[in-house]
Amino acid sequence: MNSPSRSADAQRGNPESPPLKMETTKYRSWSSLRFSRWRSASQRGSPPGTPSPKTEKRSDVTKTLFSLVKTHNDDYTADPDGLLDIHGECEGADDDPQLDQSTYLQRQFCSMLQPGVNKFSLRMFGSHKGVAAEQARVKSFGVWIIHPYSDFRFYWDLVMLLLMMSNLVILPWGITFFEDQNTWAWITFNVLSDTLFLMDLVFNFRTGIPGEDSHIILDPTEIRMHYLRTWFAVDFISSIPVDYFFLIFDLESRHESSDVYRTARALRIVRFTKILSLLRLLRLSRLIRYIHQWEEIFHMTYDLASAVVRIVNLIGMMLLLCHWDGCLTFMVPMLQDFPADCWVSKNNMVNATWHIQYSYALFMAMSHMLCIGYGAHPPEGMTDVWLTMISMVVGATCYAMFLGHATNLVQSLDASHRQYQEKYKQVEQYMSFHKLPADVRQRIHDYYEQRFQGKMFDEDSILGELSDPLKEEIVSYNCRGLVANMPLFANTDPHFVTVILTKLRFEVFQPGDLIIREGTLGRKMYFIQHGTVTVIPRGSKEIKLSDGAYFGEICLLTQGRRTATVRADTYCRLYSLSVDSFNEVLEEHPLMRRAFESVAVDRLGRVARRPSYQPPQPE
Repeated sequence: MNSPSRSADAQRGNPESPPLKMETTKYRSWSSLRFSRWRSASQRGSPPGTPSPKTEKRSDVTKTLFSLVKTHNDDYTADPDGLLDIHGECEGADDDPQLDQSTYLQRQFCSMLQPGVNKFSLRMFGSHKGVAAEQARVKSFGVWIIHPYSDFRFYWDLVMLLLMMSNLVILPWGITFFEDQNTWAWITFNVLSDTLFLMDLVFNFRTGIPGEDSHIILDPTEIRMHYLRTWFAVDFISSIPVDYFFLIFDLESRHESSDVYRTARALRIVRFTKILSLLRLLRLSRLIRYIHQWEEIFHMTYDLASAVVRIVNLIGMMLLLCHWDGCLTFMVPMLQDFPADCWVSKNNMVNATWHIQYSYALFMAMSHMLCIGYGAHPPEGMTDVWLTMISMVVGATCYAMFLGHATNLVQSLDASHRQYQEKYKQVEQYMSFHKLPADVRQRIHDYYEQRFQGKMFDEDSILGELSDPLKEEIVSYNCRGLVANMPLFANTDPHFVTVILTKLRFEVFQPGDLIIREGTLGRKMYFIQHGTVTVIPRGSKEIKLSDGAYFGEICLLTQGRRTATVRADTYCRLYSLSVDSFNEVLEEHPLMRRAFESVAVDRLGRVARRPSYQPPQPE
């Protein structure tokens, strides 16, 4: 018989039970405490040296307790509802609330570093078991390994993106238009930014790296080597608080030359290298993926979420470049102490307020970048000439990229409509090449409008790539109107309806089209989704059929020729079923074959009883 301690040790050695270590320890303590309590009660009931009257039952009780622990070790659940409380079972139990609180906080913190069970993680790792396996992988590499798809990393990336955007806007603006940078607000912003960027530098050494085939690299050595080879140099240089050293030096030599202060301001431009380390496509793509995870809240699809992010990213990048160019246009003359031929001196804005200086600088930058002018005055100094040329080149490049991305974005938002337009252009060229009459061209145009309704999909290819259950579900949804209007499917086996719907082919007929000709061989039967048709038997009264009806099944059952002509009176949206598919389905459902045969016999009987009916002559 295994003791409780051995059972617990065995469980700790089991690779599949690390998450249950706390519960195992709890039940082992509970078992020992219950046994000690029973033993104490037994000793108090008898004097020393006197055998207890319950001695015979001790072995049974011990076996029961050991069996309980062993059952828990085997099934991982001796108390699934958590109703047992080891602290209340025994007087004098060693309660330690601080230890429990610290253990709880540690578990919560560790869970924040692991991938959570959500729609995105389930898609990435396949199932709940796959997510659990990934969580176990994170635990196996240590406490301080951060999974890239964990909640902690997601919220941290959001904070870093907001901090990055504020730095990209505030730093050039503050460096350019403000002389006094020793205010508490400016120092607090710099200290907070540098501290968070240094923390991000440390976290990057402990964050897993997405590899190929959704495999996440969690080995600390591989993570460290990969980060050192890629973004560490830029992150480290951009995170050094150079400002603080020059600020301390400036406070000690405030009355000395201002060259040191101007040098400290120029060196703050080094922070712009944060663009390289923080504007990463990986982080932006992670933001897109999490927007897709929230699609049920915002009622978005993945394409729409991706398009929104691309539009915001494109517009934001254009505005950010204009902001940088405006700051650069003013900062270069400022570093030269505003020479007389610069645009700032000519416009008498050397001592103007910062919002006037920024407004004129932004106006000049946008005029240069959009190539619509030179601002209030054309450039005269060599510095202004070079700044204007740089602005024009950057602006023209960004404008071309903006137009290209915008055009591609608009086209990608409605790819099916674009495919329809390209197809119809070929049809128009075909009609022009063969010089078709105007009425035929109009009928072709109307057919394409009714058949495709401005959008074209390769439906066979799309459905062919899906699994059978998913394809059946989609086809059933697309044909829900047909099923609702057709009495044949009202009280029928759902499996028969699903199978027959997957065999149907969508067709459109125009008014006046002969769908079936009398005397021809029957290869299809038709189900009417929308529209009205006229059945014209030879020498008999015409019969009108509309939504929910079907026709053409007689020849499929008798393998004979058509007994009537069927003409479309309106635009008809039909679903056709071939003879091979028809026989294949009815072979699996013999009761439905009898139902079709009874309807066919009834229809043939009514037609044959007409005095003017003449059967079609064999060819």
